Amino acid sequence: MKKLSTAFMVFLLMLCAVNTSFPQEKMTLTLEESIRLALSQNPYHLAAGERVETSKAQVREAAANFFPTLNAQGLHTLSEKVFELEFPNPITGQPERVSMDFTRDNQFALSLFLPLFTSGRLTSGFKQAKYNLQSNEEAARQSEHITIFNAKSAFFGYLLARDFVKVAEESVELAEKLFKNIESLYKVGMSSKFDLLRSEVRVANLKPQLIRARNNLKIAELNLKTLLGLDLSLPVEIEGELTYEPFEPELETCIAEALSNRPELSQLMYQRKMAGEMLKLARASNLPSLAISGTYNFWAHQFNFNKDTWQNFYTVNLVLTLPIFNGFTTSARVAQSKAMIRELEFTNMGFEDRVQFEVRQALLRIGEAKESLLSQEKNVEQAEESVRIAELNFAEGMITTLDVGTAQAALTQAKSNYSQAMYDYVLSLAQLDKAMGVGRKN
Repeated sequence: MKKLSTAFMVFLLMLCAVNTSFPQEKMTLTLEESIRLALSQNPYHLAAGERVETSKAQVREAAANFFPTLNAQGLHTLSEKVFELEFPNPITGQPERVSMDFTRDNQFALSLFLPLFTSGRLTSGFKQAKYNLQSNEEAARQSEHITIFNAKSAFFGYLLARDFVKVAEESVELAEKLFKNIESLYKVGMSSKFDLLRSEVRVANLKPQLIRARNNLKIAELNLKTLLGLDLSLPVEIEGELTYEPFEPELETCIAEALSNRPELSQLMYQRKMAGEMLKLARASNLPSLAISGTYNFWAHQFNFNKDTWQNFYTVNLVLTLPIFNGFTTSARVAQSKAMIRELEFTNMGFEDRVQFEVRQALLRIGEAKESLLSQEKNVEQAEESVRIAELNFAEGMITTLDVGTAQAALTQAKSNYSQAMYDYVLSLAQLDKAMGVGRKN
């Protein structure tokens, strides 16, 4: 039996080793899939959703204040000191002390409280909770826009890093191709030792740039995984290219759409309404309130269920509360609420200006990136032709290795500038979407 259990444990260990040896299935990420994962798994965006749920519960709590409250209470006396009264003895005339117990050792009570009129306190509290919910819903919508923009930025950042790796690899390939040609010529005496060393040094200088580009690509992948809430060890394959799509926005239309769509402006509006209800609540603290309260009591000296043991009574009260003096607390709260309203009004004015600035800034960057993109596209074509001509001239002995290296470096720079301009363009479009509050627009 012992041998059998040992064999079984060995089998389990082997099975676990086999299971862990299987590679994880590679996940394919597109832009749309990245946005979906970010909205469903990013912890910061999920936290914004939980704040909305908290606000919903606060609304239910505020609504519950309109309903009556009913409480039960039980009391059992563990220790007491009885009253002692002096009475004259009817026979001797001498005073005598008699102990009398007026307490009830076992008491049970039901208490009811129902507000009838609170000078608007309950209504203001409910409206304040409702406006807080609407404000947090706008905050969640803002979080959605920010999360979408961050997902786009991380996705485009990976594509840019991948393009930089391709440019660096092509640059090293061109330099190695030139080195091999010079090495072949040097072996037959048609090239100098100086040219050979210069081309070899250039290859060595380009390889650290390639290593850096590949490392930046890994960092960009980790950044994207972190934003999407993925396991950093999960293998992924990212599909997509930085592409140019013509877009001709109109300034006034974009600004008008931004002012009507931005969740931050709606959030400030609800916060102003909340401050208004806080002002009403502060003023109501000096006003009277009216309520009904009632109690129903059972009590007895001994805890048993005999009918004659227990006594009961009830009371129903109409309670009027009229504040007379609270140490100027009301005036202080009113002043705070008024100052908060003015603060939110100024904040709203400033934020409207900021929204217009963000829209204008995004449009300027789109125009800048577009011009740079179109110029660099032509520049890449010219640089490629320049490298082709330089390699032909070098083969015919008309130019030096330095000239060829200069042409190759210019091509590398042109391709890098083109990729950067393409990234700037698509990111500027994403920034405009965020500034206009249009969410999922791609």
